[in-house]
Amino acid sequence: MTSAAIPMATSISELERLKILHNGQKEKLTFTDAEFERRLSGLRRIMAEKELDAVVLTSYHSIKYFSDFLFTYFGRSYAMVVTSEDTVTITANIDAGMPWRRSYGDNVVYTDWRRDNFLFALQEALRSRGVNPQRIGVEDDVLALDNRNRIQAAFESATLVDIGQAAMRQRMIKSAEEIAVIKHGARIGDLGGEAIRSAITAGITEYEVALVGTEAMVHEIARTFPDSEIRDTWVWFQSGINTDGAHNWATTRKIREHDILSLNCFPMISGYYTALERTLFYGEPDERSLELWNINVEVHRRGIELIKPGAVCRDIAAELNEIYVGHGLLANRTFGYGHSFGVLSHYYGREAGLELREDIDTVLEPGMVVSMEPMITVMDGQPGAGGYREHDILVVGEDGAENITKFPFGAEHNIVGV
Repeated sequence: MTSAAIPMATSISELERLKILHNGQKEKLTFTDAEFERRLSGLRRIMAEKELDAVVLTSYHSIKYFSDFLFTYFGRSYAMVVTSEDTVTITANIDAGMPWRRSYGDNVVYTDWRRDNFLFALQEALRSRGVNPQRIGVEDDVLALDNRNRIQAAFESATLVDIGQAAMRQRMIKSAEEIAVIKHGARIGDLGGEAIRSAITAGITEYEVALVGTEAMVHEIARTFPDSEIRDTWVWFQSGINTDGAHNWATTRKIREHDILSLNCFPMISGYYTALERTLFYGEPDERSLELWNINVEVHRRGIELIKPGAVCRDIAAELNEIYVGHGLLANRTFGYGHSFGVLSHYYGREAGLELREDIDTVLEPGMVVSMEPMITVMDGQPGAGGYREHDILVVGEDGAENITKFPFGAEHNIVGV
């Protein structure tokens, strides 16, 4: 792979605008060089199809996917420029040499001394590579209009072309290396779940339980991936009324006898999201709560059976809807039945083309990784009030799907404190 450096500055102002900070040595990345070249080859096929001279990636997920570098925003812009020959990440001076150490390809640093230095870095990255772009790929699904206008102004003669959807479709099919990381994530999520289940007792707060699960997972991530950054792993643990939403953060509420509980573990391995989600009860549930729990488990089991190559996302959703209809609970469903896994999280995006919803016609293929996660919510004051949710991860293969979540679900396993 070739690497082109920015020419030497001819004035103090130019010297202050850009830096080359190859500080230390390249770190061991999450994936092999061959894996990154495979990904970049796929992106360059998109470039050829759309007749692009270069691509300017600006999203968390794409920069991470194609370079292994996951930036910290804090009000500064980041990018990755891909040409037909090489790649370069554009990062802020506040990060110094870390982005170069933790990325595949070259790196250019811009300073804060002038407000347009980020755009200057984009221009220089292409100019120094002999590229006078007429067509540039950008990610319209995440690129703010103001930033798009600024990039357009920096390359006045170029046409900006959306590649966000095409790049997402590429990420939806996982490689063997990616699946290996995801399987570790599922295993570590199970460990977090076990730590949480062991910590549940009357009077303990939600946040204290969440800390126990997070710590268990972080230690195992560090042991399994000793060269990685340790970041972004978290737990949502909810009790009582706080179980009504899937994304409700832990609070200081204390667990009480007969509480419905939601366990949600999210080990993040180098930007790769995995999840374990389970309904539990502290003490025996009442009759209606048990009935609702079992109905949701029925949907969950059937959903797992439906995930296989050739299945259509919307058809899976339609069949599962009918189970809820039969029990008069369709209106209690809270979101789609599952989604893709990969480089995503609650703050840096998702692969929206692979969700088990009524409006998605994607056909499941080998290499896709999806969840099955039905949820219903019964409002406070009604019999069985609370949110009921299960979640497993399945890797689609040639002949079926492998469920890589091993933590048990259902009332026979997850009534604790009795």
